[in-house]
Amino acid sequence: MNFKKSYKAANGYTPICKIGECSLKKLEFGIIELEPGQTIPFDTEDKETAFIMLEGHCNVSFDSTKWENIGNRKNVFENRRAESFYMPIEQRLEITALDHIKIAVCATPVAEKTEPQLLREDHVVLKLLGRQPFERETSFIIDGNSNAKVLTIGEAYCTEGNWAGFPPHKHDEDNMPTECIAEEIYYFLFDPEQGFAVQCLYTADGEIDEAYRVKNDELVEFPKGYHTTVSTPGYQTYFLWLMAGDYQGFNRSNDPIHDWIK
Repeated sequence: MNFKKSYKAANGYTPICKIGECSLKKLEFGIIELEPGQTIPFDTEDKETAFIMLEGHCNVSFDSTKWENIGNRKNVFENRRAESFYMPIEQRLEITALDHIKIAVCATPVAEKTEPQLLREDHVVLKLLGRQPFERETSFIIDGNSNAKVLTIGEAYCTEGNWAGFPPHKHDEDNMPTECIAEEIYYFLFDPEQGFAVQCLYTADGEIDEAYRVKNDELVEFPKGYHTTVSTPGYQTYFLWLMAGDYQGFNRSNDPIHDWIK
């Protein structure tokens, strides 16, 4: 199976990973792009849904509430603390673009209905993880400090020419508190945009053993297995990461043959 997918810019909402149509059973992903003044309706149905502002600014209306001027950057490299908004299940809303907008739509089925939440940039936590040559700055946008019950979402900015997420790690076994079962997606952008990275995904038994050259607007699904990323010299490498599983947060294990490197 090919776990890599591509997004081609399109007006409106473009679903990219849908449960039942991809390798994932708990996680969905898509992109909204609108031009100034355009409005799009959205229904979360049975999924809690987070909307991460990649580019531009928008207003959001639902029930009798209106949130205005959400967004704080022209692109993901301008500001590393993304603004976002969260919607519970069974929520209808409308999104209106104030300028050109690009929004990552991240969703997972849940049973509990929570409350909508607007998350400004001061909500985001930034951490520098690893050390050179496997160093990255990671933001935490949606997690246990939000109204989300299952989703965990953030952004990663790789130090140029470094690895990210090394030693390779996985989260596909129920072995709490060390490791939980959680699916994940990485969605990539680059500056300049002709850049690329290498995304590795493998299992110990060799069932999966892939190394994808990922380019701008491409993503890789992780239904299971160890994963790690290599960024190229000369380019800024960014990826949005989103997780959904049995537990919210980071319960994972490193590949034991490489664990000594940490």
